[in-house]
Amino acid sequence: MTEVNTTPPMIRMVEVDKYFGQLHVLKNITLEVPRGQVVVVLGPSGSGKSTLCRAINRLEPINSGLIEIDGRPLPAEGKELANLRADVGMVFQSFNLFAHKTIVDNVMLAPLKVRKTPKADARRTAMELLERVGIANQAEKYPAQLSGGQQQRAAIARALAMRPKVMLFDEPTSALDPEMINEVLDVMSTLAAEGMTMLVVTHEMGFARNAANRVLFMSDGDIVEDATPNEFFTAPKSARAKDFLSKILTH
Repeated sequence: MTEVNTTPPMIRMVEVDKYFGQLHVLKNITLEVPRGQVVVVLGPSGSGKSTLCRAINRLEPINSGLIEIDGRPLPAEGKELANLRADVGMVFQSFNLFAHKTIVDNVMLAPLKVRKTPKADARRTAMELLERVGIANQAEKYPAQLSGGQQQRAAIARALAMRPKVMLFDEPTSALDPEMINEVLDVMSTLAAEGMTMLVVTHEMGFARNAANRVLFMSDGDIVEDATPNEFFTAPKSARAKDFLSKILTH
């Protein structure tokens, strides 16, 4: 049993506060995500979900509190922050691919620059990852030649190319046409099944039910509920969550 206690959580947040001016967007957030766990963050717009996600790798600086990745405190800036960020894969709503580079070059770029991976190795890994996300046949095309779903899968492959310890997804399907959403969620579900530690901000309730180990429900900068998907969807405890689910699940 001691082994369980000595392994640090992959993500640890202690009393994290974040303000935008007068607006208190993260209120004293304390959260642990063990390695291999998939946590889905739900909540209405403006509840602090994306800010929480972005704070974990300091894309959004915090006002107070502690954030650790795999037992190491998140440095404020500089080379150490860049090194730690390399262990944290991030996938956004917008695909943020370099338009002037081919898909395979997009995936190879960070391993070449940050990890100093030899080019042949970086290309081989990039092709394996594009195969894994189902778009190896698009490797030599440019982002503009791909559908939104294909671009987002390329963005996931790009994040995976750094061999991250944890993956953060900030509404990765919200910019996609409905028929493309499942192809991205399928890739994410596979990652979850393979044991990747993931924190996913999403409105996709099916993914939350089927792939998550835990559901966090946020409202007004607070984590209001932290439950298993089954508990959350069948018996939400707070009035705020009940209201949210009644609106979402009736559509």
